[in-house]
Amino acid sequence: MAATATAVRLSPIDAVLQEKGALKAPEKMSKAEFIEFAQRHQELQLEREQDGTVFIMPLVFGGSGKREAKIIAYVGMWQLKTGLGEVYGSTTGFDLPDGSTRAPDTAWVSNERLASISVDEEEYSFLPVVPDFVVEVRSSSDRLRKQKSKMKDVWMANGVRLGWLIDPYAEKVYIYREGRQPTVIEGFEGKTLSGEEVMPGLEVPLDKLRLRV
Repeated sequence: MAATATAVRLSPIDAVLQEKGALKAPEKMSKAEFIEFAQRHQELQLEREQDGTVFIMPLVFGGSGKREAKIIAYVGMWQLKTGLGEVYGSTTGFDLPDGSTRAPDTAWVSNERLASISVDEEEYSFLPVVPDFVVEVRSSSDRLRKQKSKMKDVWMANGVRLGWLIDPYAEKVYIYREGRQPTVIEGFEGKTLSGEEVMPGLEVPLDKLRLRV
């Protein structure tokens, strides 16, 4: 006699991942629910929007991971030399003034802004501070329009001073500055990104971020 199939209740993660191409959690979460969920699933990279919508961020492919690592290496070397703040990677959550919790590919926070948070807040919570500088690197699965919206309506709207949205596939960089309209660099060959007055002396050569040919 054939065994009767038993209905299996999917976990929230499985429910999300079974939705074709979707990484949005099926239900909204309060701040407390989100913190608990993140603690139970520390292997996941999560973001929470103002309205409680939660997204599980997918793993990136090798090329994207390589470019993200190069950027954080350049920023990290600059930081070790200057000691002007701290650098954070893509798994670091930031609690922003608009009520959302976000994680850029690279973030830098100045000593002045870090002075507003305690050691316990840094060690045992999402960082309740706005980064001075963020980088978002477009991967092959990212929608450029959504990333532009995140830069403008999330990072800059919450008080980031300088942001880079890097699109290695089109070889374009969208530079966001506090209180100004974005500008665009086209073509990576022989060009360098600057930390400007926010991070004086930081330089990232765009040649190093080109796709292999």
